[in-house]
Amino acid sequence: MKDVIETKQAPEAIGPYSQARMSGDYLFTSGQIPINPQTGAIVADEISAQAAQVMENLKQVLIAADMSFNDVLKTTVFITDMNNFAAVNEVYGRYFTDKLPARSCVAVAGLPKGALVEIEMIACNCKK
Repeated sequence: MKDVIETKQAPEAIGPYSQARMSGDYLFTSGQIPINPQTGAIVADEISAQAAQVMENLKQVLIAADMSFNDVLKTTVFITDMNNFAAVNEVYGRYFTDKLPARSCVAVAGLPKGALVEIEMIACNCKK
C-alpha cells in the first residue's frame, strides 16, 4: 500500500509532489526547505535558523506518519555553501541524539526560493 502523507504543520508542496509517501513501513519525504508553514515565506537568511525550520518541518511530516527522528534511516542534506556545514551539522545534531541515521551532504548551486539548505529523509516504522 502506498499512502500520501500530508500535514498543514509543514509547508505545502510548491510543485507537483507530496510532502511524503508511505510504502509499507517505509516513509520517503520530499526535500524540505526553510519555509514557515504559517506564512509561506522562507525564514531568516541565517543558516542556523533555516536549518532549524527545515528540521521542524520534517518533524511535523514524521509526526503525521506516526514516526519520530528515531525512525529515520537515511537523510540527504543539500547546502548551497560548504562553509555552512558546521552550522547545519550543529542544528541537525539537536534532532538526532539516539539512533543516528546514515547521511549524505551535497553542495548544490542553488535551491528553491533561494533557500540555503534542504533535507530529505527515508524512515521506517520497523520494529527491529
